[in-house]
Amino acid sequence: MFLHSDSYYKTTFEMAKTDKTKKAEATPKKVLTDKSIKFLEKYLNNASPTGFESEGQKIWLEYLKPYIDEYIVDTYGTVVGVVNPKAEYKVVIEAHADEISWFVHYISDDGFIYVKRNGGSDHQIAPSKRVLIHTDNGTVPAVFGWPAIHTRHNGKEETPKVDNIFLDCGARSKAAVEEMGVHVGCVITYPDEFMILNKDHFVGRALDNRMGGFMIAEVARLLKESKTELPFGLYIVNSVQEEIGLRGAEMIVERLKPNVAIVTDVCHDTNTPMIKKLEQGDFKSGDGPVLSYGPAVQNNLLKLVIGAAKDNNIPFQRMAASRSTGTDTDAFAFGAGGVASALISLPLRYMHTTVEMVHREDVENVIRLIFNALQKIDNNHDFRYLK
Repeated sequence: MFLHSDSYYKTTFEMAKTDKTKKAEATPKKVLTDKSIKFLEKYLNNASPTGFESEGQKIWLEYLKPYIDEYIVDTYGTVVGVVNPKAEYKVVIEAHADEISWFVHYISDDGFIYVKRNGGSDHQIAPSKRVLIHTDNGTVPAVFGWPAIHTRHNGKEETPKVDNIFLDCGARSKAAVEEMGVHVGCVITYPDEFMILNKDHFVGRALDNRMGGFMIAEVARLLKESKTELPFGLYIVNSVQEEIGLRGAEMIVERLKPNVAIVTDVCHDTNTPMIKKLEQGDFKSGDGPVLSYGPAVQNNLLKLVIGAAKDNNIPFQRMAASRSTGTDTDAFAFGAGGVASALISLPLRYMHTTVEMVHREDVENVIRLIFNALQKIDNNHDFRYLK
């Protein structure tokens, strides 16, 4: 997510009612498979920082290829899997591929490395974290150092800030740092990896928003495996550079010029300590996907999505997004002359940390919701308010 500021269900589900153009010949017995989880782990454990997403995009596309007819890759690395590419009416399902990170900003004479944000990286979690500095010669391990508690003055000690956190890569001079291949502009990521906590919670860095990329890929898989035919062209879009201002989505919407876009990203689980629900809203992991209301959301499309949820007994929550959603929804809604857009969000705990956490049931329900919503969209579906 761009930094701008009894729901248990059966794992089996019924396909939406079909017509001659929407045929469901098989009903998937469960949403996620062992293969799905292995893909998710590989995808999350790979670094994919904003502006440097290509390695992650390769993993994503390789998984997606069996379920699509062709694909598009644009200049900056956004990848689009296409089903039924000859169709004139185009429907997008979209997520973003990039994760927050740091840049090497300044190297001191004694070999300490100071950083600059690449996206909304949290300076308060940095001290004592291990990192990888990405260079042309491979990765260089380093740590965010911090003065020992014994050396700090109670009541007067400094808190972590962007201008005082620093990296130590074990070099004692600027020259020694540079000999490792580290230079200003190198990107820095955390190596923290995926894990499953208490059987049904997915934890790791970059769940914002590679969970989205995972979920739309799973929708493509379910469509293929269930032999569901859609009467329009489906574009599965994994956009780059969302974390610094929705840039990848801004580019690809102009290229595709779709008619409809269903975007998925994360939102805050506000039921953890220190979050004010009056300010942030009331959303809870395990209670289902969150559907947004706001100017960027096309209300007729939103009603269709809500109908899909109700018809298929998928629990959902509601959010008021106000002026903007802070997600790629905004780029699609207001791009290419205006695209009917909706946002389906995944409740996430501890956003922009290395221990982001989502509930498996929510992941499965987002997938189910998109899968069923697509089957409610007709060819040349007219979402205009006035006709």
